[in-house]
Amino acid sequence: MSQIRDTKPRWAEGLPDTPPWRSLGTSVLVDTPWMRVTRHPAIAPTGADADYVVMRPKNVGTGVLPLHDDGTVSLVGQHRFALMRYSWEMPEGGAPEGEDPFEAVKRELAEEAGLTAQHWRAALDVDLSNSITDERAMTWVAWGLEATETAPDETEVFLTARVPFRDLMAEIARGAVRDGLTVATAYRAYHMAREGELPAALARAMLGA
Repeated sequence: MSQIRDTKPRWAEGLPDTPPWRSLGTSVLVDTPWMRVTRHPAIAPTGADADYVVMRPKNVGTGVLPLHDDGTVSLVGQHRFALMRYSWEMPEGGAPEGEDPFEAVKRELAEEAGLTAQHWRAALDVDLSNSITDERAMTWVAWGLEATETAPDETEVFLTARVPFRDLMAEIARGAVRDGLTVATAYRAYHMAREGELPAALARAMLGA
């Protein structure tokens, strides 16, 4: 698994850092196969005493936006427990410690969307909701797609849909597609298509050019 480099944005180079948070200890409040919740007596950057709780996933989040040659994308729909509502998303999953996230996302593409891909390009490597969790997610775009067998987990029931990329962007703007990784990766794919980072024919099909 690639390590996260402590790299500043170019505009911040030369600027001093603000004072850091300091943890004075750790206790575990919840420990499951998927996450750990830790509590920390802490000192805030202002010097004030604080009581901080952090949710620490045990997997690296992964996701892939599958791009078909005709400019459509494959999405999966499922009911999400935390929000108790339905969600349309790109295929997503997680890589446990010791597994390469790229291998994990290839597995998720097959299991959820019934697809394999000949071509992959990294899209995002991001921190999610970094005030309450140290969760990391990595996403890709993929093309050169071929069908394979699906294999959802025992708790998963999916619908699948193949929709024009422009329709996905419109539904994101309308608030009908809300999953954060899907939204961010779709916008990244749009930028890649506009900036020549994807094959020209694929970009034209995506953008309707």
